[in-house]
Amino acid sequence: MKRFLRILALLAAVLVAFLAFAAASAWPNIGKRPDGDNASRYHASPQWHGGQFANPLPMYSNLKGGILQIFESAPGEEPDAPVPTKDSSALYATPPASGLRVTWFGHSSMLLEIDGVNIVVDPLWSERASPFPWLGPKRWYEPPVPIDHLPRVDAVVISHDHYDHLDRASIQALNARGVRFVVPLGIGAHLRGWGVPEDRITELDWWQETTVGGVRVVSTPSRHASGRLSAQSDQTLWTGYAIVGPAHRAFYSGDTGLNATFADVGTAFGPFDVTLIESGQYDPQWPDWHLGPEQAVLVHEQVRGRTLIPVHWGLIKLAHHAWTEPPERILAAARCRGVDVLVPEPGQAVEPTTHPAVARWWQAQHWFTGAQHPIVASRDGDPRHLFDVPRCP
Repeated sequence: MKRFLRILALLAAVLVAFLAFAAASAWPNIGKRPDGDNASRYHASPQWHGGQFANPLPMYSNLKGGILQIFESAPGEEPDAPVPTKDSSALYATPPASGLRVTWFGHSSMLLEIDGVNIVVDPLWSERASPFPWLGPKRWYEPPVPIDHLPRVDAVVISHDHYDHLDRASIQALNARGVRFVVPLGIGAHLRGWGVPEDRITELDWWQETTVGGVRVVSTPSRHASGRLSAQSDQTLWTGYAIVGPAHRAFYSGDTGLNATFADVGTAFGPFDVTLIESGQYDPQWPDWHLGPEQAVLVHEQVRGRTLIPVHWGLIKLAHHAWTEPPERILAAARCRGVDVLVPEPGQAVEPTTHPAVARWWQAQHWFTGAQHPIVASRDGDPRHLFDVPRCP
């Protein structure tokens, strides 16, 4: 009995040590909850209800189904061969001839060069999208462009504070360059805790805007959630962006489910030369959290976009679909709807208004069509009440 108790005590000590190690390794990455005088501004937001930020529509999630499939995996969900990438560092010495250039680095991390202003979107240069440097979704390839090879950065815009969009190491590296940060309400607390000066942080509510150089950056509604300790604590806001320059316009959806606000964005700020719309990491268990490919094409049309670049795919695994499925389904839906789509390689700089030809660079493998595995959002959080999404015959 004494031996058993000694073994039990040893196991308990090991567990306590592991938990302490895990907490110590994660703590710097978690960030801070909104605090101080700024909190009163957050609570005065029209989006603040019942002690947290709320969506324009309730969201449906099948929690049981999502938990049961956490550890499932199928062939093709991650690459089994190196993903092609390009290093566009040398191009940045010359501004885009058209005035508009986009470099997608994988997932939702991008550089947008628009009318002389350079904006980095949701930078993710770390190895993992996780509070733990040793555990969590791991990137499939090195950053195509090193962060110190970027051109002058005028601003960084952040859509929300989930780890695949708000990465502490990337924020601190860009902060060292003296850049400005434009973020939704509440995320300023994270940035201040990581050393970003207050005077370089602009926090926006939906429909509020700021100016970077001669470019307007407008926060637009999205249907999602936020949280660093819990994915849905919702103490900080989530957003998309209309980025409106003197000559060009871009729309970034952020992470979002389908909702009724996109037509209003198109009316107020469109047409957009390019839309950067999240198209991956979708699942029938959480159809209101992410658009999926077919609804991404619909949103592109609703905001009055001209060329669609699908984002939020191609770097890490967060959902159970083939890693190549998002572009395949986007292209299928786009052919049906007559939509212009660009799918650049990670790191490839493209000028959307020049309609460049980009060859298919991802591997051919089995994928499910929208008819086989539909992703359709609910209108009100009830899975029986769905949006009407056009389907190809």
